[in-house]
Amino acid sequence: MAVATATATRRPDVAAAMPSSTIVQHAALPPLLAFFLVILPVFAAGAASAHILHQIPEGHVGVYFRGGALLNATSGPGFHLMIPFLTRYEPIQVTIQTDQVTNIPCGTKGGVMIYFDKIEVVNRLHKDYVYETILSYGVNYDKTWIYDKIHHEINQFCSAHSLQEVYIDKFDQIDEIMKDAIQRDCTHYAPGIEIIGVRVTKPTIPSTIARNYEVMEQERTKVLIAVEQQKVVEKEAETQKKKAITEAEKDAQVSRIFMEQRLMEKQSNKRQQEIDNAIYLAREKSLADASFYRVLKEAEANKLKLTPEFLELKFIESMLNNTKVFFGEKIPAMVLDQRLFGS
Repeated sequence: MAVATATATRRPDVAAAMPSSTIVQHAALPPLLAFFLVILPVFAAGAASAHILHQIPEGHVGVYFRGGALLNATSGPGFHLMIPFLTRYEPIQVTIQTDQVTNIPCGTKGGVMIYFDKIEVVNRLHKDYVYETILSYGVNYDKTWIYDKIHHEINQFCSAHSLQEVYIDKFDQIDEIMKDAIQRDCTHYAPGIEIIGVRVTKPTIPSTIARNYEVMEQERTKVLIAVEQQKVVEKEAETQKKKAITEAEKDAQVSRIFMEQRLMEKQSNKRQQEIDNAIYLAREKSLADASFYRVLKEAEANKLKLTPEFLELKFIESMLNNTKVFFGEKIPAMVLDQRLFGS
């Protein structure tokens, strides 16, 4: 009733325009509901200013604090609601991030003070370990395990090595040494933190020492140039030597090929001569065998022919073939006496 009356008093034009039934209904509202109808707009405006609705960006996990205590509930990317004034949230990055630690002083084993201008640590916090890590080391966990740890490890390394080792000899190993040292302690005490890589810049050393290193580097460069020139000369001499050896081997190989060719020709001629000799020998042997066989057969035939009758016939034939004619009273007895041949 009081609320309806007050409303009618503040806005008489509205009250006049409203039907009588509506006025009766407002008059019949309970006092508590009427209170909320009045307070709700004010509460909504205050809630909007108190960030009831908040956003967690992609690649982050939201953690919540109430009265300074960390709540065990976390949220992913997107819009979320929380109780204003009582609850506070913090987005924690769980993607790969790079922390830069700058101006790191350290003293070498020899007492020389040097400075590392910048050391970059590429790391990542696994989202499954967000609650445990924030509970143990707070939102700024990387200050403990990245920034302070880098300072500690760099000073430990410098104090155990000389300037020559830090600046020249072992500088290329510092990245891996820092990465292994930080990861070893993180694995033991904060397992959610993964150290992906460490990049260490060249330290700044005193100008006088730097000048000495420059001079030393110039001398070393000269020595390297001389060594390289000597290598070039040796390489050229070696190349000439190999070239001469190659030429000699080529000539020797050509000579060997020619000699083998001549030898093969001689062997071929020899084999040809042997074949010719074998052919000649076989032919002569065949001729000799044939002549021997002919003579043998003729001898056998003559042996069969050598009969007294045949000899007498041959004697008569030979005598008749004689061109000499004898005239006289008495013909020589030897011509007619055939018994002489028998004797």
